[in-house]
Amino acid sequence: MSDYVQMWKDLGMDLESHDMLCQVLPTAVGDVFLTQKNRPKAMDFWDLVISEVHGIRPAELIAAQKEGRKVFGTFCVYVPDEVVIAANGIVTGLCGGSQFWVPGGETVLPKSTCPLVKASVGARLGRTCPFFRIADMYVGETTCDAKKKAYEILGEDVPMYVMDVPQMKREKDIIKWKDEIAEFAKKVEEFTGNSITPEKLGEAIRIINNKRKAMARVYNARKSECLPISGRDVLLMTQISFFDDPVRCAEMCNRLADELEQRIKDGVSVVPEGTKRILVTGTPMAVPNWKLHNIIETSGAAVVCEEMCTGTRYFENLVDETKTTLDDQFMALSERYMKTNCACFTPNHGRIDDLLRMVKEYKVDGVIDCSLKFCCLYDTEKYSVARALKESLEFIAYKATWDDVPATTIESCGNYRDHSLFTAKEWCKDILAKGISSDPFERKVV
Repeated sequence: MSDYVQMWKDLGMDLESHDMLCQVLPTAVGDVFLTQKNRPKAMDFWDLVISEVHGIRPAELIAAQKEGRKVFGTFCVYVPDEVVIAANGIVTGLCGGSQFWVPGGETVLPKSTCPLVKASVGARLGRTCPFFRIADMYVGETTCDAKKKAYEILGEDVPMYVMDVPQMKREKDIIKWKDEIAEFAKKVEEFTGNSITPEKLGEAIRIINNKRKAMARVYNARKSECLPISGRDVLLMTQISFFDDPVRCAEMCNRLADELEQRIKDGVSVVPEGTKRILVTGTPMAVPNWKLHNIIETSGAAVVCEEMCTGTRYFENLVDETKTTLDDQFMALSERYMKTNCACFTPNHGRIDDLLRMVKEYKVDGVIDCSLKFCCLYDTEKYSVARALKESLEFIAYKATWDDVPATTIESCGNYRDHSLFTAKEWCKDILAKGISSDPFERKVV
């Protein structure tokens, strides 16, 4: 990425420290991604972006700024990209996923703070991330106490706007979030100098919906027993989607999905038949946090779904495109975003419902609940996750009848004769006998 040295200098970056950060990237990318066999050819775009992660997109953002456009840096899937795009602004994700940035964050934050938050602050204070240097405004939200306090620090030398996310999902909370989105729209208009009209917001909604649909196609391909892509590759795609141009991102996701769907037709799988299928749930995994997926998939299993913000929470559910007034559009945005089941909400039964649904849809053999250290929200919810999975196994083991088993007729499934409720019951009894722990390091059987 030597071609971008002058750009980094102009951004006021610490080039010596930045060189140290970038030195490990080629090896990490090579070890985690390029060593895989039989990868989809369409991954070439995502490989290019990550290999030039501090060059290609930052250069595009700076070029847009020279044309008068504003760049908004965000930290959460709750911030509505649609509003920024409607005002001709650009959104880029800012969450830091590198351990390299953590010590910088610890100069102003307690060591007992979530590492994602510490890394994000460290990336800014250490002047080693171009995205943090480029963003004209940071947009935060109240989904996390650690982030709320970090925003006070980040806002000392960069314009900072914080959206107040409700902590419950009652009707009045959805209305409150609608009003919050409307207030954010006013701020964006003021900051960009561009008005947001129903026509512009409607087009922005369509743009982001198209990106969501394209990403959903990729994830849907992972539901196939013939697995056409690794979890590592999908995670990379999802991570990059947070800062890439949304129109181009949709195009590239659709290109990838086309290849994956053809692979399924041709019987091309990246793993041997019988490979255990894993769902990962919990806290987000920002670039370059790939270690969990890498460990799982180099140990003989495959990650087929991520129930997390760098996963299904990012693209599931579309915004209603039929609304024609700003007030109705803001309500449509609120209704969609409030369906995202973040652990900040109480109660959060929706996340459990999502998990149980995805276990079926993605034909999951095992669930790994991953929480970043000191994230009390997701760390607390791991008990609810373990209990819900246990209850599902108990239902199958002791209560399920053939009426509860889908696709057991020739009309619904040509392979119906291979179903075995007895085998499923015995498998569940075996797992229950061993016990399900809510903690990975200390045996706490729920």
